Amino acid sequence: MAPPTVVVLFDVDNTLLDNDRIALDLTRHLEQEVGPKGEQQYWAIFEELREKLGYVDYLGALQRYRQAYPREPHLLALSRFLLNYPFAERLFPKAREVARQAMSWGNAVILSDGDVVFQPRKIDRSGLFEVVEGHVLIYIHKEKELDDVEQRYPADHYVLVDDKLRILTAVKAYWGSRVTTVFARQGHYATDPEVLRTFPPADLSIDSIGDFLALDQATLLAAAGLR
Repeated sequence: MAPPTVVVLFDVDNTLLDNDRIALDLTRHLEQEVGPKGEQQYWAIFEELREKLGYVDYLGALQRYRQAYPREPHLLALSRFLLNYPFAERLFPKAREVARQAMSWGNAVILSDGDVVFQPRKIDRSGLFEVVEGHVLIYIHKEKELDDVEQRYPADHYVLVDDKLRILTAVKAYWGSRVTTVFARQGHYATDPEVLRTFPPADLSIDSIGDFLALDQATLLAAAGLR
């Protein structure tokens, strides 16, 4: 009997890439360019947009900020900071090796939420686009697009690695035993006590993305109830 085909799906922010560190760097840069008040206004707009759109939009928030301050000369510096940010330096340790290991099994795919400009640039400049050989999917709500994922990357079994239990729970409800959910306990979402109380545990949990290297296909399949 032929072994099952497996596709590994990786989230980006706080799974492969330290997005909390990126946000901290942006906060510091905002304070330098527009002061504490401007920094707070930017993040307020950012959160308002996230609530409205369902995903983070750094550039969209900057555009909204510009509407309030159309003559602010520091906006160009903020735009340049975002577009030229050294994302490759913010990959978690061994993130590339993890993606390469998954590629050696068959296929590894970046599965992310986000806007259509900045999120792809982040994935490209971090080097992740090259590592997964261009296998990147970016949706508004990825947990609602799993039928499209199946069509583009058919497989007997899926593995989803994500730092958000909400996403892992939704995907498990859709695919059932066809997916192994792996909770990467990194970043502020993964350590939020309310989140941990609200959602059930994933099939597997790892303390850092590098710990994924210790997992083999047999372990991943068994964790979903398959042998």
